[in-house]
Amino acid sequence: MKLENEITVAGLSCGQVLDRLSDYQDGDLSPAERTQVEAHLRGCDRCARFGGEFRVVVDALRSRLARTPPVPRDFRERLRRALDSERP
Repeated sequence: MKLENEITVAGLSCGQVLDRLSDYQDGDLSPAERTQVEAHLRGCDRCARFGGEFRVVVDALRSRLARTPPVPRDFRERLRRALDSERP
C-alpha cells in the first residue's frame, strides 16, 4: 500500500506497516518482522497513533465477541421448525 506523505523508518514505509498491522496485532509476524514494525512505530507518530487506535478497536471487538452468549442447545431444532413452517 502506498500512502500520501508516508515515511520510511526501520526499513519499512508507513504503508508496509499498515499492511502488517493486523498480523502484528495477532502475533503472526516473525520475530524479525515484529522488531522492524515496532521500530517503525517508535519512530513514526502517525503510525503509532493509528496503531494504538487500531489495537483499541480490535481489543474491544474481541472482548465483545467473547461476551456473546452461547446459542441455546435447542436452537437448531427451533430454527428448523420455523423454516419448515415458512415453506409453501
